[in-house]
Order: sequence, then structure tokens, then C-alpha cells
Amino acid sequence: MAATMRDVAALAGVSVKTVSRVVNREPHTRPEVVARVRAAIDELAWTPSAAARSLRTGRTGMLGVGVAALRRPYLATLVEALVVEADRRRLPVAVEPLHDDPERLRALLASRGRSVDAVVHVGPLPEGVPLDEGVPDRPLVVVQGGPVPVAGALDALSPGGAGGDGLGPARAVVDRVDEDVVQAVVLVARHLAVMGRRHPVLLGPDRAHGSGEDRRRPSAALRAAVAAAVPGAEAPPEPPLVPLGTVADRAAGARAAALALSEHPSVDAFVCTNDEVALGALAALAAAGVPVPHRVAVVGYDALDDGRFSAPTLTTLDPGPRALARAAVDLVVDRLDGAGPAGPRTLVLPVELLRRASTLGEQAP
Repeated sequence: MAATMRDVAALAGVSVKTVSRVVNREPHTRPEVVARVRAAIDELAWTPSAAARSLRTGRTGMLGVGVAALRRPYLATLVEALVVEADRRRLPVAVEPLHDDPERLRALLASRGRSVDAVVHVGPLPEGVPLDEGVPDRPLVVVQGGPVPVAGALDALSPGGAGGDGLGPARAVVDRVDEDVVQAVVLVARHLAVMGRRHPVLLGPDRAHGSGEDRRRPSAALRAAVAAAVPGAEAPPEPPLVPLGTVADRAAGARAAALALSEHPSVDAFVCTNDEVALGALAALAAAGVPVPHRVAVVGYDALDDGRFSAPTLTTLDPGPRALARAAVDLVVDRLDGAGPAGPRTLVLPVELLRRASTLGEQAP
């Protein structure tokens, strides 16, 4: 027989009303009581009635996740991590592939308060959609949003200010969760310097560009990291950047690598915008008979599982999708619970450089 709310209350040693307050995330319940109730819910595997809760609270209990596309391996990994974390907090998830269409995002944001309580957007927002479209009771959290656009790029999604409520940009709230992209470029620059690489070429833009920076050049952070990685030496030239086109996939990486070998014959390292590009570059180098890493080292970004099984295995930056997902869902829950500061919050999480054979060669563990 399925457990009931009364069973949960009896096991936790509280009233049914207290169980209801915990389930509905109402304020002013002691943390130790919340912990007991949640432990009882877990032990009894009790699932609250979503319909009843929605009637009482005016909330759906649903989290919306917007993502450009699910066929990109890293995006699928991050969305899966978000679903796992939301499930841990008992929030069902509706995933909406946006295909970089601002109208799809507008519709998803407009659904807050009706079909979803909050939205997590994965990746940079499409052009023309501002970052100032969140309000505390309808949270918007942007994960790995890239450079921060100028607030208020559009005054509103609908008449009357942000979200149609007349708040305007001054009171809007958007939380962000990002990996430390400056740490990322520093780790790569130092690693390549230690390995004696002095002529890197970028395949696609690096991740550390600030708002307004020219993405056809290495970011200022990467240029500074490259210069600092070889102290006392003559300032190294700016690493050239080979563009990838509209899609940064394996095919684009193979094309860019072949072009870089032709246009930059002294190249001794490829720094790739993501692992898909890096895997394509490895294929192009193999086809050209260029030994890796003896002639050209390769560094990726995203820590895809494929990099563990490539030949050679791929050195890559791990942005920590599980940690990013947990931080994003925690921010959503805080907003829905009325916790935390009123203003927007930005969390920046550390990254890890996974050193493998594509830069270490025989030294790789």
C-alpha cells in the first residue's frame, strides 16, 4: 500500500501541516524539522500530489530547461546533469530545444508562472534576448552564458516592462552559473609552456572572451596567460585563430586543422574550442601523417568521454557539468523558497585540466 502524508508525519514525529509546509517550501520551518521530514519522505518513497500542491500554492512544481540542441554531446551531458539534480530536489523537468531561436526562448520565459515555475537556460542567450528577464518569484538561471551582454538589450518581452509586470531592468533578477574561463586559459597556457610549445594555433575562439571582445582574435585573458606563462622571455606573438564556421563539430575541427597546418607550418599545438573540434583535429593530423603530440599537441574543452578513448587520448579542460548543474538548481530552489539576496547572483566554479597523451605523449598516466 502506498505511503500517505500521514505516514510521513508519523515517521518524522511532526504534524501533517508541518509536512505540507516542508513539501510546499513555506518559510519559517526549522532546518532540523525540514531534514526529518525529507528523510521520512525518502524512507517511505512518498510522492506528493503535484495537482494538489499546484492548487494550494499556485505553482506547477516544474522546472523548464532551455538548450540550443540536444545532439551536441556536451549539451546533452549538462542537461542530463540538470535533470538528475532537479530530481534530487523533487522538481520534474521540461526540456525545450531552442535551436538558437529567440522566439522559442521568449515563449519558454513567458511560461513561467503557468506551466513552469522557473527556467534554466544552458549556454549564451540568443541575440536580441536580454539577461534582465528574471524576477524573484519566476527565476531565470543562465548556465555557461558566455560574455555578459549589456543589460536591457530589449526593454521587455511583453508590454509593461520585464515580463510584462512593469518592473523594468532596474529590479530584474537573473542568476548565472559559469565555470572559471580565465582559470581555464591560464591552465592551458601554463601546460603548453611547460611542454615547450611556443607556437599554438586556436581552432575556434577560446572561452574567455569578455563582452564586446573580438571573437576573431584570442581573448585578452588568453593573450595575457600566454605571455605570463613564459616569464623573462621575449613576448610571444599573438596565437593565430582559425575560424570554424557556424557549427563547431568534428568536421569543422578537421577542416580547421588542415587549414592551420597549411597556413601556419610552425604550429606545435592546437587549442580547440571544444572536444568535438579537437577530435576532428586529431583525425586530420592522423590523415596528414603528423604525429601527436611529438609534432603537434592537441587540447580540447568539455571532457567528453570520447576523449578517454581517442588515439591518442585527449588532454581537455573539464568544466564540471555536474557541479554546474547542482549550483544552478540550488539557485532556482533558493529563489522559489525566498532565500538568498534580492539581487542577481553569479557563481564561478573551478575547472580542471585533464592531462592526457595528446600533450604528454608517453608521459601520460
